[in-house]
Amino acid sequence: MRVFVTGGTGLIGSAVVAELLDNGHTVLALARSLTSAQTIEAAGAEPLRGALADLDTLRAGAAQADGVIHLAFDHDFSSPDTLAKSVTEESAALATLGEALIGSDRPLVTCSGTPHIPGRPSTETDPLMTDGPVGGRGRAVTSVLGLSSRGVRSSAVRLPRTVHNQGSGGFAGLLTDIARRTRVSGYPADGTQRWPAVHALDAAVLFRLALEQAEAGTAWHAVADEGDTVRDIATVIGRRLGLPVESVSPETFGPLGQIFASDQPSSSAYTRQVLGWEPKHPSLLEDLENIRA
Repeated sequence: MRVFVTGGTGLIGSAVVAELLDNGHTVLALARSLTSAQTIEAAGAEPLRGALADLDTLRAGAAQADGVIHLAFDHDFSSPDTLAKSVTEESAALATLGEALIGSDRPLVTCSGTPHIPGRPSTETDPLMTDGPVGGRGRAVTSVLGLSSRGVRSSAVRLPRTVHNQGSGGFAGLLTDIARRTRVSGYPADGTQRWPAVHALDAAVLFRLALEQAEAGTAWHAVADEGDTVRDIATVIGRRLGLPVESVSPETFGPLGQIFASDQPSSSAYTRQVLGWEPKHPSLLEDLENIRA
């Protein structure tokens, strides 16, 4: 299958490109810079120059492909305005990709976060969050899944709060960055909130399985660790960086403070049963041991 991939040079995207190539697919990957294009070529894929906001380029990429995997997102969480801009940009991109595939029965695999369900781990049947700082992403992905009735084999891989590799990535990576900046390895409230996690190489396998097997309109959970407490995560970060570990104000985490402070474990039991997905790489707490001061 010839697959058009957005976000193919990121932490997750680079793993997805490698997973696709290793399993006999060819890849056309969006490249917003010459450096990105060179990285994509070095991986064995074909670059398509353009940015996520270049909707004509996205249409051209989808037209050349047997399937699409969307991963690109501008992870600028420095302010509510920049976060809102990133969500708006992605929503327009997803709508464009979906429209390009209507009536084709080709797969469109997108991503979202696992939902927050008070009192229990979320499952694949739970609805996405459609309010709050990133609610727009939930609305956009819900619209994509709705294209299943219009001849698009759309599916969504829901990613946990931390997708990691070699100690970096996701919410845990943000905790590490903030700890380096503030000289305290902080966690919100009492730190008993649980965050799910997955290794990027395991997540990549699930994206491939969804592309190849997922029925239209379905959602899947790329969750290896159902929920590590934020305090445990901060403790490893603090030890690796030689910093004190303390509870800090949610405002320390900027526009994501409210999300950081919530308990949000998640299950992948259905995904494992139906798609045969089985994580094999190190857990988050094990992988954080790769952090260097």
